[in-house]
Amino acid sequence: MPKKRRGLVLAAPASDSGKTLVSLGLGAALAARGEAVQYFKCGPDFIDPTLHQLVSGRVSRNLDLAMCGDAFVRQTFARHSTADFVIVEGVMGLFDGGAASTAALARALQLPVLLVVDGSACAESSAALVHGFESFDPALAVSGVIFNRVGSAGHYRLLKESVEAHCRATVVGGIPRHEDFLVPGRHLGLHMGQDGVLFPERLRRIGALVASHLDFARLRAAAALLSDPPGLEAAEDESSIPSRVRIGVARDAAFCFYYEDNLDLLRAAGAELVFFSPLADSRLPPDLAGLYLGGGYPELHGATLAANRSLREQIRSRAAAGLPVYGECGGFIYLCEAVRTADGAEYPMAGVFPVRARMRERLVRLGYCRARVGANTLWPAGLELAGHEFHYSETEPMPASIPRAYILDDGREEGYCLHNTLAGYLHLHLGATPEAARHFVEFCRGHARKGEGRG
Repeated sequence: MPKKRRGLVLAAPASDSGKTLVSLGLGAALAARGEAVQYFKCGPDFIDPTLHQLVSGRVSRNLDLAMCGDAFVRQTFARHSTADFVIVEGVMGLFDGGAASTAALARALQLPVLLVVDGSACAESSAALVHGFESFDPALAVSGVIFNRVGSAGHYRLLKESVEAHCRATVVGGIPRHEDFLVPGRHLGLHMGQDGVLFPERLRRIGALVASHLDFARLRAAAALLSDPPGLEAAEDESSIPSRVRIGVARDAAFCFYYEDNLDLLRAAGAELVFFSPLADSRLPPDLAGLYLGGGYPELHGATLAANRSLREQIRSRAAAGLPVYGECGGFIYLCEAVRTADGAEYPMAGVFPVRARMRERLVRLGYCRARVGANTLWPAGLELAGHEFHYSETEPMPASIPRAYILDDGREEGYCLHNTLAGYLHLHLGATPEAARHFVEFCRGHARKGEGRG
């Protein structure tokens, strides 16, 4: 008899409640008991999904109602929630973000909420907080509470008894303060899964700590039984694609911000994705019809990227010869002449665009954007694309002679076009616009037929 699959949304009253570390510990504890775990992440965050994958061994998908819409989010969840236990990690506080909040996602997926509450500075008052979250939205089921940063067994008893006396939610555990739950951050959030900060032994200890302070029976009771919704669309039939188009994708510690669904949409449109490392590879893979340079941390690896002169020069010459190149955020920085770090060091980059990027101490831009495509480029003219910005850098003013591809919903012009290179700070999610992926692949196919930009 197959296992009954269960799922829940892991949320918190506010940011910095320890949600991500509790999420990782919960998944590690379940995995240690032989459960297959599948993660999803609410919102546009690139970082937490890499940490999720360390625990589960499975790709963690972003579920973003603002960028992708309700139908795509529900289909993505149904298609990939095949594990024994599914954890959807929320963003910020439960109700923060309006129509794109964790609460909105929980309602769209019809999942209950497990609330992570920082118990470090309260006792009986925790019941008032939990009761408020239970009653704020009657359509939302706050089915369980897990306390974090608990001071002692006596402290946990006060927290638990108060919630059980005044609230509907069940208390599933209380995690004590522990040094393994202290993970250093940096300017875009926690360290990535590739960075080694949460190496396997540390994750095992975090999982063991959570497991020793968790009531698994209550956890399962707080979760929902999962079933695929009716009318789930089947995956696209790829048998009619005449030939695959080889598109190089930069992927390493410097270029690691990609939505897996974007990559899947490109594959479904006919792309053969060929991964390479601007940190380690001196040459591009052969026979490429296009390049995709995603976001990441080029500024942290400036010396290594600069030292790889042969690849920088090859990308510059291929772009000048007409190879279709798309770069976003970190990929855009790499396509500039140089990047200057916050401490004043400057490193040469590929030099496709005649401007320098400079890192700032404070966040330059953060938020969702809609981008209307002006002219036919790598994306089709007239299409409205959904994305978000999150960056600590800015570039020198781009020369007016270089066309702008987008008009953003706040009136700014973005997306810089030179030859067949299109780049800017906007991170796009193509879930709501799969036709953009098809257009990009066909654009690359057309230039491959002409033999432009190859070599």
